Amino acid sequence: MGDGAKADATSGAGRAPAPDTPGREPASADPYGYGYGVDAALDAALAGAGPDVWIAFDHAARDALRYGALTLPVYRRTPRGGLGNLLVPGRRKAPGDRVDPESVAGLSPRRRALAACHADGRVRRAALEALAALPELTPLLLLRATDWVPQVREAARTLLEGLPHSTVLLHGSLILRLSRRERGGFARELFGRAVDAATPEVIAALLTDDDRAVRRTAHRTALDRGTLSPARLARIAAADADPKVATMCAEAAVASVRGPGDGPVVDLLLTARNAQVRAAGVTALRRAGRHPEAVAFLADRSGVVRACARYVLRQDGTDPLPRYRELCADAGRHPAAATGLGECGGQSEEDVATLWALTGHPVPAVRVHAVTGLRLLDATRHERLLPLLDDPSSAVVRTVTRALLPDAARLPGARLRDRTADDRPPHVRVAARRLLRAATRQ
Repeated sequence: MGDGAKADATSGAGRAPAPDTPGREPASADPYGYGYGVDAALDAALAGAGPDVWIAFDHAARDALRYGALTLPVYRRTPRGGLGNLLVPGRRKAPGDRVDPESVAGLSPRRRALAACHADGRVRRAALEALAALPELTPLLLLRATDWVPQVREAARTLLEGLPHSTVLLHGSLILRLSRRERGGFARELFGRAVDAATPEVIAALLTDDDRAVRRTAHRTALDRGTLSPARLARIAAADADPKVATMCAEAAVASVRGPGDGPVVDLLLTARNAQVRAAGVTALRRAGRHPEAVAFLADRSGVVRACARYVLRQDGTDPLPRYRELCADAGRHPAAATGLGECGGQSEEDVATLWALTGHPVPAVRVHAVTGLRLLDATRHERLLPLLDDPSSAVVRTVTRALLPDAARLPGARLRDRTADDRPPHVRVAARRLLRAATRQ
């Protein structure tokens, strides 16, 4: 922090703003490195910026109050002689000071928000009742429900017990974030009760919530209740960007397939970009009685989809190995067929020769899969793979390097060192150095 920022951060330590006006932080935009200054964080949080901003405000406000950048008139001090007591006007706590609940209750809403984040647990406890009357500051009550001070934590939880389910769901993203904390079990239970009590219409709205954790919870609830049709499940699985939601819905959609009449559900799954969803669709071909269509997925770019395609064909009594040999004859259109041939485990000399021939194919993707297939068949020969370290495709060189690593100590060191010269392409130099390091460890 520069000298100017330090001056800004400490300029308010000796004077207190009037208790009935909103306190403003020093000019420093982010004096404590939380991404927001105190006032900026509160403004953004009240405007609906999300759970991260409420958490940032909690931390930033606490540090500003702890180190004197901001002060609140919340302490009373007994003067010498013990007669009466005096309100400490905006100064930091000193020995003998005690929290004055009436002063906390009389703070403006913005100052109550600051008090709820105070470093002194007694101030935080005194601020809770005032927060309960301000719905816009409910997120701070939720934060205090995970407080490390038991008295603060239990008081906040008592106030939250009477919170309407609709309000709990409104703050679902913050609650689920807090549920991951050490003392977040109450938050998890609170949200769970609200979701269980929610109507189908409310759950349907939560399915499209911006927060990923809320969407996942809503989808689990909808699946448990059985409110989503197989077609809807397939559409969600094919289009949702969250892999967990997509996989959950895909599995449920596959479980609903009973025969050829469920073809539209299967077709939606087969068009998904997510490999797990496509794999579920391929598996569903068996349930729909459409085994032969799995041939189209033998050369899928995803290994799990290829494995499911082989499984479906074998269930129908079809050996996928001859199919892979046919696909390798047109490897330019089916690059992953070479890897599939290796995954089938066919170790005939003809198959190995086919894969070695494909290492010289003009399409880089075919060369990548050919080397992968050779590695899977344990048919790599370092003297034949070594020239491929000079391949113009970095993807090919990475795959060759992976295949050569087990035999790195047997590779000619001089030829590898030649490839570390400055005139070699970067991906070649990186591969050569990686192999040289591996050779020293073997």
